[in-house]
Amino acid sequence: TSEKGGRMKENRGLMTEGVIWKQLLLFALPLLLGNLFQQFYNTVDSIVVGNYIGANALASVGASTPIVNLMVGMFTGLGTGAGVVIAQFFGAKDHKGVHDGVHTTIALCIVSGLVMAVVGVALSPTILRLLDTPAEIMEGSVTYLQIYFMGVMALMIYNMGSGILRAVGDSRTPLYFLMVSSVVNILLDLLFVIKVQMGVAGVAWATLIAQAISACLVLIRLMTSTESYKLILKDIRFHKKVLLETVRIGLPGGIQNAVISFSNLIVQYNINSFGAVAVAGCSAYTKIDGFAILPVMSFSMAITTFTGQNIGAKNYDRVRKGAKTCLVIALAVTLTLSGGLYLFGEKLLRVFSSDQQVLSYAVQMMHFLVPGYVCLAVAHTYCGVVRGAGISMVPMLALVGNMCVLRVIWISLAMPVFHNIIVVFLGYSLTWLTSALTMVIYYHRSGWLERHQLQRVA
Repeated sequence: TSEKGGRMKENRGLMTEGVIWKQLLLFALPLLLGNLFQQFYNTVDSIVVGNYIGANALASVGASTPIVNLMVGMFTGLGTGAGVVIAQFFGAKDHKGVHDGVHTTIALCIVSGLVMAVVGVALSPTILRLLDTPAEIMEGSVTYLQIYFMGVMALMIYNMGSGILRAVGDSRTPLYFLMVSSVVNILLDLLFVIKVQMGVAGVAWATLIAQAISACLVLIRLMTSTESYKLILKDIRFHKKVLLETVRIGLPGGIQNAVISFSNLIVQYNINSFGAVAVAGCSAYTKIDGFAILPVMSFSMAITTFTGQNIGAKNYDRVRKGAKTCLVIALAVTLTLSGGLYLFGEKLLRVFSSDQQVLSYAVQMMHFLVPGYVCLAVAHTYCGVVRGAGISMVPMLALVGNMCVLRVIWISLAMPVFHNIIVVFLGYSLTWLTSALTMVIYYHRSGWLERHQLQRVA
């Protein structure tokens, strides 16, 4: 009876039948709220240090962010690959495949988390020096970055564990866990910085503790499940077939994330050349930017799971309908948010700092980035669909070729001529546009779904 009840619960997570727009919204909304809470980690850090310590502390946290994204990006891509594999097993009702996928994912998480922690702590000072980090923020940047990497294992466990839950249609549970950890993060930020006066180290330790709590919660959820994705500690190991498929799908995404993050290090290097005030201003808007693109990323994750399950169930017409529906929703939300930013963006930025020079850089960045969000919505929606079908190389090449290679070429050629920070800002919108065009052409002209259909029949 309990087994039958577990199967009924699993079927609730299936998106292989039913009203598509409702399923995407119901699945994406918890993802969006969860991503909002996750974004609060660094945002609250920035608000607290910007208001209670100063512009240099705000710049210290901001200068560290691209490095964190570079290190985490590779393994997040692998986690996405694992989610696609598990979603396809789940859609096909292959319970053994789901079991093997879960335990391979956690094994991969443990190994990669340990590697990241050791490498990150050891290389933080060297990387920051190579980026020409301003001397006045160097000490704070090293402190924040090293403490952050000490807790990267917890971050990996939470993200991969949440990916498992999303793959089987549960996007709500990760949200609840993030709500708890976000509240803890805010309270500890205020305690460590204002009361104990630990400075930049205080916000870093607050983040580490909050991430550890979210990791423990997601592990408990997986271990206490009665369904096919139950985590059994003694079963944690690599299953060769699942691992190879995870790497095949996830490695291109990981390389994509890492290379794009590397290009952002080059962007950060150019921003650093304009001084600590510019770094602080760009850091402030980057936090707003993180919130602005969350709907795009959430719907991209939703359509990836939707596509994975329907590919597993061989519902190919439903894949097309889902892509169209997701794109309409993503564009509508993005346009609404973009209008809101133009109206209220400057007021929001004052939350981070009251320094007029800092705000000037932040507002300027906002004006150049906001028009590109529509292109970002198009690019990531189509990337999510294609990736959900297990075709990960194309999204990688499209995004890396545009958001990394083209962006670096643009900055390298234009910056020596103009040496204006606007060159950096334009690099974002221009490469988002070319990314969208690339994915539109591939999705509509390459016959990718037809080829996938024939391969499955064969």
